[in-house]
Amino acid sequence: MNIRDLNIAFFGTPDLAVYVLEELGALGITPSIVITQPDRPAGRKMVLTPSAVKVWAEAKEIPVLQPHTLAHRDELPELANTEWDLFIVAAYNTILPTWVLALPKRHVLNVHPSLLPKFRGPSPIRTALRTNAQDAVGVTIIQLDREVDHGPIVAQATIELPRWPIEGRILDELLFREGGRLLAEVIPLWMKDTITPEEQEHTQATMTKKFEKSDGEIRLNDDPYQNYLTYCAMDGWPGTFFFVDIDGVRTRIKITGAEYEDGGFFVTTVVPEGKKEVPYEVWEQNHS
Repeated sequence: MNIRDLNIAFFGTPDLAVYVLEELGALGITPSIVITQPDRPAGRKMVLTPSAVKVWAEAKEIPVLQPHTLAHRDELPELANTEWDLFIVAAYNTILPTWVLALPKRHVLNVHPSLLPKFRGPSPIRTALRTNAQDAVGVTIIQLDREVDHGPIVAQATIELPRWPIEGRILDELLFREGGRLLAEVIPLWMKDTITPEEQEHTQATMTKKFEKSDGEIRLNDDPYQNYLTYCAMDGWPGTFFFVDIDGVRTRIKITGAEYEDGGFFVTTVVPEGKKEVPYEVWEQNHS
């Protein structure tokens, strides 16, 4: 079968998944349909906003499904009543039920941004940064099963990094683009049944957690390198910040720029609570 003729459904939601779609498309692999999360309120005005994958798909005139749940087969006839060659999952953020996993002829392949079994779960990239685990940075293609990041390994790859540590959003894109390229290499072989998946070393598995806003707090007197690791790991969301006492009021100061040089952590720009971004030195002079 010509790779361009494959009937593929793609499950994904944020920009990270779009990186995979773009890399697949560059090598001639385009899904027949995409499944993404429903539109969500976003921004200060909480405007109902489509996912990045939906925006990408509509621009390509690819059909989009946005189920609130995958629990009921009869609510998704577009999936249940079609013959599929392959499903692909990248940052969909919902576990696929058994009935979905059983639909495609050649199963379901998932792009995971770590060297499994290290760093299963919701935050592999940011956990690798925060814990200084450069040796776990890479991508894995697995055959998806019902457990979280548990399925057998189809392929793995490391990437050459421009530096370490690196800001989280930059590493996000590097890894998901590499995941898309690796997946594009794998699919023709996978469809010919010339790849044998290998069971993960489950006893070596480590799990990550979903970060919360409080995880972005930095105490400026703490270890400088760990502070910079946290700054890189929390890049984008939730961001990093510190608290100071201003006129008896505990005030949150958002860090928007920082560097690590000669063993020191140096904040360069900040956004004081309720104000605009300023150089840290200017803010410090006004509050010293």
